[in-house]
Amino acid sequence: MKDLKRDIYEKLLDWKEDHSGKVLEVEGARQVGKTYIISKFARENYKNCIYINMAQTTGRDFLTCLAAAEQWKPGEERVEKPIHKALELFDRSFADTEETIIFIDEIQESSQVFSLIRQFAREFQAHFIVTGSYLGKVIEKGYFLPAGDLDTLTLNTLSFEEFLEAAGKREVYNKLDLYGKSKPEEYEELRDFYKIYCQIGGYPAVVKKYLETGSIQEAQKEIGGIIHIFVQESERYFDDILQMNLLEQLLPAIAQLMLKEKKGSSDLVKELSKIVFHEDTNRVTKTSIHHAIAWFYRSHIIGYCGKVNEGNILNVTPNCRFYFCDVGVALYFLNIAGALPSDIEGIVNENFVYLYLKKQAEAMVIAGNTPMFASYKNGELDFFVNSRTNYMNYAIEVKAGKNQGKTAMQMLQDGKVSYVYYLKGDTYGGCAGKIITIPIYLMGRIVFDRKSE
Repeated sequence: MKDLKRDIYEKLLDWKEDHSGKVLEVEGARQVGKTYIISKFARENYKNCIYINMAQTTGRDFLTCLAAAEQWKPGEERVEKPIHKALELFDRSFADTEETIIFIDEIQESSQVFSLIRQFAREFQAHFIVTGSYLGKVIEKGYFLPAGDLDTLTLNTLSFEEFLEAAGKREVYNKLDLYGKSKPEEYEELRDFYKIYCQIGGYPAVVKKYLETGSIQEAQKEIGGIIHIFVQESERYFDDILQMNLLEQLLPAIAQLMLKEKKGSSDLVKELSKIVFHEDTNRVTKTSIHHAIAWFYRSHIIGYCGKVNEGNILNVTPNCRFYFCDVGVALYFLNIAGALPSDIEGIVNENFVYLYLKKQAEAMVIAGNTPMFASYKNGELDFFVNSRTNYMNYAIEVKAGKNQGKTAMQMLQDGKVSYVYYLKGDTYGGCAGKIITIPIYLMGRIVFDRKSE
């Protein structure tokens, strides 16, 4: 079986070509393939690659070499560059040139090494990449945050496009007309792949299992294993047994909240507390829930969605909804929550759209730190987009069948939005004035610039 091709590889090449001297930090959830893709990039683009994993033996060996290089006794000459010396002791092939890359994995395991990032950036010709699945740990005391010395990339689970690449269908996706002018069988083929993707998501191990077996059920078993590993590993960073238990309780509770709070909540912690608190105990506190949610967020398991109040982009309430950072994980916890199949389908479709908007918000091509939905005249809009390309507002409704969103149409009529997008699974797409219908699986092709689409 061929390797899964990841789009981040091109960004890594750009980073090497336009190297600023900064250390590259690659973020991402556990088991999204950070170690694999960076090792592949390093082998294929540098003459010399040094790999150090701070959670394994190589990390302990490097710390030993660092201690040896920093040792100094009265009467002896001090080592001028102790970190260089440590790398020489660790790997005899080390040469401080731009053809050398040092890849430090799971760097969050050592505050000492994390605090060297500024020196890596300023004292070396060699390139450095650091990664960690739990970089949220570095907010603890003892970790020096090297602002100004880091470039950052995030590796997510496979996008729908990357999934299609693995299935040999990305070219069909790239050429498909957004508005229904391609062959019907091409839309139907991608719709079928979309339905599979919504059931398995994009974790590399899950996608590989599906491609190997052709079984959605076997692939979904892999998701359970990934969640189990995540919770087990996360518990190492929590001292309180109650907080450890809370980690397992909160993820299904978040799924329940996604089903209950259609209009969002200005106090998500309060709403989660109602689900996980038991009347016979108050030992689980709001602080504990805040801590656990922050951990999920920084571990790239969940994301937030803000609310545009009354269709006014200057009146936003942040963090009013949760979504998961992988649609397969969303489906997994929605099933645990006991949701009806029709409700699950609707939330997973929304989650799919959310993830694309999240990328656009992070790239600052749409307004907001996170994607946003909207309230308007007692109604609710699935997503509200303010384009930073043409400064227009767009309404997005994620719909099934021929349903139309009343709130979206009211906002269009009242001039709150310039265009309405209906994203549906069973459509070939089409335009009717300012109302645009697009197959939901082509969400990644939408750029919110009517002159460009």
